[in-house]
Amino acid sequence: MKPSLAETPVLDAIDRRILAELQANGRITNVELARRAGISAPPCLRRVRRLEEAGVIRGYHADPDPQKLGWEITFFAVVGLDSQKEAVLSAFEQTVASWPELRECHMIRGGGDFLLRLVARDTMHENLLTQRLTGLPTVTRVQTLQTIRTSRALTGVPL
Repeated sequence: MKPSLAETPVLDAIDRRILAELQANGRITNVELARRAGISAPPCLRRVRRLEEAGVIRGYHADPDPQKLGWEITFFAVVGLDSQKEAVLSAFEQTVASWPELRECHMIRGGGDFLLRLVARDTMHENLLTQRLTGLPTVTRVQTLQTIRTSRALTGVPL
């Protein structure tokens, strides 16, 4: 269960240093993290646990290179639906959430209802995914945008 905004802790400068270090390197040891944050290890670990429990830290993950794993194409799709009723929006989100190629799904304002980021093994796979999208019953419009080059792809937020 996600904490409400009222439950989000107030972050001080040490919390922000801890978050910045973890965002840069999620595998850092607690001892090194504490050193960089300017505190001892036990309170550092308590702060990290508090940030995790509050949902400020959502998780830790590896960042594999898609191309080295055979995902040659990254593309975006702007999707328009025939209705903005919550049931239609939710049903669309649930449907595409089951697709392993879907990496991000954002409900958007202006120019469409959803912005999706997908990966595909090749052009044929990309075309198949586009056809799957256009074939969904409530989808009225799909505009795809293929990535040529990515010069910046940061995770997290400025701290």
